[in-house]
Amino acid sequence: MTQNGGVPADDDLPALRDACTRFLHWHGPVRAADLLATVPADSAIDKYGQGGAVTELEGEIARLLGKPAAVFLPSGTMAQQAVLRVHAEQRRRRTIVFHPACHIDQHEGRAYERLHHLVGRPAGEQHRLLTVEDLRGVAEPPAALVLELPQRDLGGQQPLWDELQAQVDWGRDIGAAVHLDGARLWESAAGYGQPPAVVADLFDTVYVSFYKGLGALPGCCVAGPQDIVAEVREWRQRLGGTLFGLWPGAASALTCLARRLPLMPRYLRHAQAIANALRDLPGIQVIPDPPQTPMLHLLLHTTQQGFAAAARKLAEEQGVWTWPQAMATGDPAVQRVELAVGDATSALEPAEIRGIIATLQGA
Repeated sequence: MTQNGGVPADDDLPALRDACTRFLHWHGPVRAADLLATVPADSAIDKYGQGGAVTELEGEIARLLGKPAAVFLPSGTMAQQAVLRVHAEQRRRRTIVFHPACHIDQHEGRAYERLHHLVGRPAGEQHRLLTVEDLRGVAEPPAALVLELPQRDLGGQQPLWDELQAQVDWGRDIGAAVHLDGARLWESAAGYGQPPAVVADLFDTVYVSFYKGLGALPGCCVAGPQDIVAEVREWRQRLGGTLFGLWPGAASALTCLARRLPLMPRYLRHAQAIANALRDLPGIQVIPDPPQTPMLHLLLHTTQQGFAAAARKLAEEQGVWTWPQAMATGDPAVQRVELAVGDATSALEPAEIRGIIATLQGA
């Protein structure tokens, strides 16, 4: 079924997806039953963020990241705004430095500015990694330097370890707090071949997500010094995040941490094997090549309409669900997709994935 102009209609896509038996992206479809199964029936409940699974999770994250304390919040947007405000008020500075594609600037309605009166200072260029040379061009002393590992909008790229250390040193030398947007720290640590605590040790504070790479219910933690975490906990209440019960998200996070954190190196190896299988496929570009974390972006020489039609055909004829549509680029003849490697991806052999991508590209 198509709309005017030959673009496949999307009103039946949920049913088409549900009929598929194989899934290319991440851990597969998000279904209520699967998410509820990550919450053990005997989970201990909290009351307004105190006790039960919430306190257990906070202790586990502090241990995993090697930090004195951690606090659970329902939203990463809330978490990062709160911790950056605390850093700003402690230093009596308002500027925060970040990459131009930083999530807090691009996807949160600039709430850091509208709600917390912070001043954003992008450094570097949109389509490449931040460098210490970019930071050395910033003269004003910021309250905080925000680094995202890995850089999602760049296909999961991250700097070499020595370069990362140099960026952290720049922040410390200028008197700024150094904060890690670690929504995908679990993937980043696998890319560096280090435990999460080794990566986290570079930073004053760390934000980690549980629903992204780990596939848990929504929720996150901020970890760091006791005094910073205590203030973030108070901001959680001010921002409406201290719900009567936060235990479902925390219990789900504990389950998915235990299940999927040990699998991150395997996901990375599979991402690299996929890149090897795609490298000589005409009309396909892998970004980055080789993958640095268990995710990658693909550029496909096809049109939006051609991609959508091919994706539908794969679902209808082979029971393979990929993406309902691709992301546009500056070239109408080139489309971009993001492949996060997870349980579902790992069930497909690289040669099979090559065939799927070739079909999407129209080869």
